[in-house]
Amino acid sequence: MKVIVPVKRVLDYNVKPRVKADGTGVDLANVKMSMNPFDEIAVEEAIRLKDKGVTEIVAVSIGEAKSQETLRTALAMGADRAILVVSEEKLEPLAVAKILAKICAEEQPSLVICGKQAIDDDNNQTGQMLAGLLGWGQGTFASKVELTAETATVTREVDGGAETDSFKLPAVVTTDLRLNEPRYASLPNIMKAKSKPMAQKTPADYGVDVAPRIKTLKVVEPGKRSAGVKVADVDELVMKLSAMGIKK
Repeated sequence: MKVIVPVKRVLDYNVKPRVKADGTGVDLANVKMSMNPFDEIAVEEAIRLKDKGVTEIVAVSIGEAKSQETLRTALAMGADRAILVVSEEKLEPLAVAKILAKICAEEQPSLVICGKQAIDDDNNQTGQMLAGLLGWGQGTFASKVELTAETATVTREVDGGAETDSFKLPAVVTTDLRLNEPRYASLPNIMKAKSKPMAQKTPADYGVDVAPRIKTLKVVEPGKRSAGVKVADVDELVMKLSAMGIKK
């Protein structure tokens, strides 16, 4: 049973984003980059599923050439090989999903596990689009994944609590934070990752049109929060809330 895990190189979650002076995007010059946290969870889950019938884990990244660092991290965690699709242009979720669909057609995996969203754009679209393009079943926001030879059972987060779905393989699963705690790569595994195979491709190799369909007009920082107001007692608090249109 083969599992594909897409991973993305993003601004590290510990770094405070800065908007470019011209408002065209986020400034990524000389800042720490790392694997998208939700994708780390996906890699960890794929590794844990190796004890339940998974025989090969293929990590895939679609982005600039430096994304090979992210793939090496996935390989150090436990992935068996990697595919890097190099594109210096920022790709939209649909283009990424189309490339992944072509990779799935070549690799014939039983399961694709990806993060539910990337923390840079927060689109939460690629997994769902990929399942739609492939015509596969999908389980989104997974907090628990169980596999058999023919089916996947996913417990997923919903507004009212948790929902359990079962569907036939092959399928697409997107991961939520509660699924697991990703492991740290050990030094021996980091050294071994350097010798694991990594194929390099381009979108043209898969015949995918990656022309953008969305135009970003402007990127601005969120407004600064105004200072709070102290009140002397409950009566004054109620009066101020009433003036703001907030009722008891």
